[in-house]
Amino acid sequence: MGFVKPTLPDVDLEEFLGLPLRDRLRIMSLKWVDQGFGAPRMIHVIYIVKLVLFYAVLGIFIATATSGLPAFWHGIGWWNQPIVYQKIILWTILLELLGLAGSWGPLAGKTKPMTGGFRFWAKLNTIRLRPWKAVPFTDGDRRTWFDIIVYLALVAGVVVAMVSPGVLSDSLTAVLPANTSGLVNPVLLIVPIVLLVLIGLRDKTIFLAARGEQYLPALLFFAVLPFTDMIIAGKLLIGTVWIWAGISKFGLHFTNVIPPMVSNSPMIPSRWLKRAHYRNYPVDLRPSHLSTFMAHCLGSFVEIAAPLTLLLSPWPWLTITAVVVMVGFHLFIISTFPLAVPVEWNVLFAYATVFLFLGFPNWDGYAVGDMSSPWLTVALLAGLCFFPVLGNLRPDLVSFLPAMRQYAGNWASAVWTFTPGAEQKLNRVTRSSPNTVDQYIDFGWDPVTAEVFAQQVTAWRAMHSQGRGLYSVLLKSLPDIDTRTVREGEMSCNTIIGFNFGDGHLHNEDLIRGIQTEARFEPGEFVIAWVESQPIHKKTQEYKVIDAALGVIERGTWNVADLVNEQPWLPNGPIPLNVTWQRAGASR
Repeated sequence: MGFVKPTLPDVDLEEFLGLPLRDRLRIMSLKWVDQGFGAPRMIHVIYIVKLVLFYAVLGIFIATATSGLPAFWHGIGWWNQPIVYQKIILWTILLELLGLAGSWGPLAGKTKPMTGGFRFWAKLNTIRLRPWKAVPFTDGDRRTWFDIIVYLALVAGVVVAMVSPGVLSDSLTAVLPANTSGLVNPVLLIVPIVLLVLIGLRDKTIFLAARGEQYLPALLFFAVLPFTDMIIAGKLLIGTVWIWAGISKFGLHFTNVIPPMVSNSPMIPSRWLKRAHYRNYPVDLRPSHLSTFMAHCLGSFVEIAAPLTLLLSPWPWLTITAVVVMVGFHLFIISTFPLAVPVEWNVLFAYATVFLFLGFPNWDGYAVGDMSSPWLTVALLAGLCFFPVLGNLRPDLVSFLPAMRQYAGNWASAVWTFTPGAEQKLNRVTRSSPNTVDQYIDFGWDPVTAEVFAQQVTAWRAMHSQGRGLYSVLLKSLPDIDTRTVREGEMSCNTIIGFNFGDGHLHNEDLIRGIQTEARFEPGEFVIAWVESQPIHKKTQEYKVIDAALGVIERGTWNVADLVNEQPWLPNGPIPLNVTWQRAGASR
């Protein structure tokens, strides 16, 4: 890989752009095996510097300096201070709210500018996506002054809670009489809690970007629970996140996540090791036995067994072992630089693992059974498991993030297609960044390099199970697919709403309808293949074909087993599809 230039397929690039779609997918998939996305190494350096200096060092400095604690460079005595734990979470929420953490930068489709977030969410008339139409006072799909004021007030509320000195509490003093830094004032958490719920009901984008499904419960625990219960509740929170994520990895999708994830890691220079994750490179890119072992032994099994060990272990040696395993788990994810780039979230979880389970171990009175009331334990577990259960049974109602399906490969997804030149109509939409290819050109790359680099993400989608279904839909629906501009929906969505974390719910027909009010595509110019996550109790997935000018024009299903038995470039043609509905007058 180059330090300042991207690594592209070793072919004539102009001839490459004239090839049929399946030929391009084959070339880019084979290239991905050895070199991943091919982002310049400079990009990885930027992320590492941002993570270490901006997130970790600055975050610890703010947490210690505003809590009456010695500066962190005097030692690591801050690591087990409860107020530091609270403020690091607030610091992470703040960065997520501003768009400076997850889904930031070139690996998330943001190159110039590298930041989405506040550039969109504090701007009038940008697209707003409500989570549920039944909620009153949420009509419309454009950001108003009310939304901007609530958003800015939420940011301010988080800042105030983060920089304010701690207060002592009887419950803290009872168990830690030597503690003088206290806890974040619970009263200061009321405003962030209320406003995060309010903004979430009006715009799911900001709620999901703030990782509200995880940080909102943490804020509630900080605000209402006595200290010991707060610590135990934090353990239950992080434990349920891990365990449900592990459960979500059962099935056929997750094994297909591992090979492209490993291939994208700049920390693994060995081509042999990368190719070992595929069944028979270059003719068969289905996952190898090594990938299956990593997925279901080092992945789903560890993500369930290690958290259960941490929650239940009475032995220091076993707890320390499980802590090392889970910290290593998150460090491995960071090393692969996943395209949504949730690196801050992974660092926070690694720190929280050490803080919760070694700073306040089970044998010191912080076990699940030490909570003040067993009914409180039951209530917390019921609340923490509600959305994962609902989201696995009815994924159409719940984003994959509250459903705790991180990295599972089972996500709502989409591929966007445009007739030649029609993509430029997106520039009519009120937003704060141009199309991804235009950003690359503004960054200094020539148009051919920019186009080829942008298309590499379409191969990434094809290497995941749903991609083979989405491309099958397009091949069957669009006879002109080989001449169309094809884009990964997640990356294009980022340029419209300033955030995406792999959730196709953020770019379903609601977003397309919002785009159409300004872009005014003609029928057939902008056509999307979209698929919902697989329910845990079904063997099929439901897809849609969306025409920006006409709305949904086709619905159907496919069998997940057919996806995983095919190659990314569909050499045997599209997988079988079961069309269940088609708009009158629509034809393939």
